[in-house]
Amino acid sequence: MEANLKLEKKLNVAAWIVTGAVLILVGLMRQVKIPLPDGWDFSFLPPFHATLNALTAVVLIIAFYFIKQKNVEAHRKAIFVAIGLSVLFLLSYVAYHFTSPEVIFGDLNADGVLNDTERVAVAGIRPFYLVLLISHITLAGLILPFILLTFIRAYTNQINRHRKMARWVFPIWLYVAVTGPICYYMLMSYYP
Repeated sequence: MEANLKLEKKLNVAAWIVTGAVLILVGLMRQVKIPLPDGWDFSFLPPFHATLNALTAVVLIIAFYFIKQKNVEAHRKAIFVAIGLSVLFLLSYVAYHFTSPEVIFGDLNADGVLNDTERVAVAGIRPFYLVLLISHITLAGLILPFILLTFIRAYTNQINRHRKMARWVFPIWLYVAVTGPICYYMLMSYYP
């Protein structure tokens, strides 16, 4: 048991370092733009991101089903897949945003500015989109360390602590995974 606690402490430190690094990257990616080599185009990534998020949501529901059936091994495998999909999403998302201009909801002419005419055209739906987007981004940033910590609790065989965290981490992670594709589909028509 003592070895598990030592391992947990090391993994907790790693989880917070990873979280800090991710938050710094996400903070920088809208301010720093890295030019792509001629002929390179990452425009295929936004639908890929939506797909990864949607798959993560499906796998999380499958993991939930397995644990309700007391199939711990299948649950564990599904969580590994969900984490793998999330890591792939994060790497791809950061790469896209470091190299591509921001797409603005309602920007019909794709000039990067929401003019008065465009603003009026989306006035009814834009507030809903922004609430969804802001909740998605905020919760994604807040839940990341807790996803890692919940995983660490299970990995170090602290099942009761894992369960207590998973009860509230799971629905937030699922919300983030579901709202990502919804935000993409709402924004899809504004991509150049």
